[in-house]
Amino acid sequence: MLKKACKDIPTKSGTKTNPKSQKEVPGQMLDKASKEIPTTSGTKSQIMMRLEKMVEESDIMHGAIRSVDMDEGVFGIAHSELIAKEDMQQLFEHEELGIAVIHTYIWYMYDTLMRGTELCNRFNFIAASRINTTFITKNPTSVMNELVDRFMVAGDNTTPSLYFLPFNSGNGGHWVLVAMDLSRLMVYYLDSLPGNWSKYPSMKKTVDAAILKFRSKKNYRNRKEITWVRVQ
Repeated sequence: MLKKACKDIPTKSGTKTNPKSQKEVPGQMLDKASKEIPTTSGTKSQIMMRLEKMVEESDIMHGAIRSVDMDEGVFGIAHSELIAKEDMQQLFEHEELGIAVIHTYIWYMYDTLMRGTELCNRFNFIAASRINTTFITKNPTSVMNELVDRFMVAGDNTTPSLYFLPFNSGNGGHWVLVAMDLSRLMVYYLDSLPGNWSKYPSMKKTVDAAILKFRSKKNYRNRKEITWVRVQ
């Protein structure tokens, strides 16, 4: 799984890395994170068990971390992510997911399914490590500019495309997903818990401001207000 662009970095044995108008539209209801995946075997899904076995048998040694080099195509800026075999247990045990796990999953999906295809023009990702509650609280203007810079990197935004932002609430590590359609002034909000974006007013304000600033820099007309939609 992590063969490309990776290097093992030895560490002390046992060390872990811990980087940490409302509308309803039809969609698949999300199960609570604490609920086991239903299967015929009654515990874990067959896919999850195969993944767990593959990680266990991989060439990543226990007590070592792997550096995954991500080019700018993934998040708009090149960077490296550190991940350990032990981090994968966050998936298998339904624990709080760290940023390294989420970023590595997105990188793998991009590298195996999107790279070199038209999907790169339709779907873009924003690094969760750069846009989160902690940074918005400290410096909302800087975070807004980070978003604008990400939008500008992608080039032509007149073509309908989505920008996916995994957003950490800062409360116990809960994650939500924000998907932005810049051409249609639509923002889709996905959350496995009840409620909507009103729980994170600073996040919504920052996202709205970034979209409007980006459109202003591109000299796009704003024919309507930004609409947020909660996806079930």
